[in-house]
Amino acid sequence: MRIVGGKYKGRIFRAGKKFKARPTTDVSKEGLFNILENRYEFSNKNVLDLFSGTGSIAYEFLSRGCEKATMVENNFSHFKFILEVVETLQIENSKVFKADVFKFVKKTPETFNIIFADPPFDLPNFKDVPNAILETEILAPEGLFILEHPQEFEFTSHPNFKELRNYGKVNFSFFEK
Repeated sequence: MRIVGGKYKGRIFRAGKKFKARPTTDVSKEGLFNILENRYEFSNKNVLDLFSGTGSIAYEFLSRGCEKATMVENNFSHFKFILEVVETLQIENSKVFKADVFKFVKKTPETFNIIFADPPFDLPNFKDVPNAILETEILAPEGLFILEHPQEFEFTSHPNFKELRNYGKVNFSFFEK
């Protein structure tokens, strides 16, 4: 996993052979963050990275100066890896939770300006992820929810859908409340 921009740009972390996450590709991260950096000022943004895996997306936001980032990952090995990277980079404006994403979003009292979710593509209830997020109060007014998904899923008919971006096999659907 490589951080592609900001103050941590170029830092590489190896998760090991037993790591089961599918990290977002560098090309798709660069494309996504080119869009986001042209639309948003990160310094006042509170970001939530769901199904964090390596934590890659949260590190990109933190590297680019977001106010704070929260990462939620249920797999213990992935959670432990995220904690190690946070410690190595000496990141102080982040929180890391080992938790079920669906339970977390129902219980957290915080609101977030940007929420990113990259669920496992074989998640049984994958199609329900947008509603699981958007039917709670965790997305701040004028906030953005980004879902990474395979091309088999299509969310353009969702009432909160705003935009689709495609980078090879990686798709990002953007939602707003």
